[in-house]
Amino acid sequence: MTETQDLYAVADFCLIPIGTAEPSVAIYIAECHRVLERSGLPFKMHGYGTNLEGPWSQVSKAIHDCHAAVHAMGGPRVATDIRIGTRIDREIAHGQGNEGKVKRVQDILK
Repeated sequence: MTETQDLYAVADFCLIPIGTAEPSVAIYIAECHRVLERSGLPFKMHGYGTNLEGPWSQVSKAIHDCHAAVHAMGGPRVATDIRIGTRIDREIAHGQGNEGKVKRVQDILK
């Protein structure tokens, strides 16, 4: 692994529009969903955020693009909590980072 190689990132992020006219932020999150669909990266939304994975630079760009989309809709502020994991001790098949983590725990529970 060299400094110039793009790490495969498994991320979880929670985008929070602030200062919107309505208490519900669902329309902003729906727009972020559209942005993620266009990114082509594997993602899965859940009740308090989104799992997203792929090359670090593309994951970062997708989160950036979600921020830009919310601002373009008139959202004056956006805060985002992000957790990103990487590993180099083994290959992670594209799109299998989050699913692999969940499957491993489910297998233990059987």
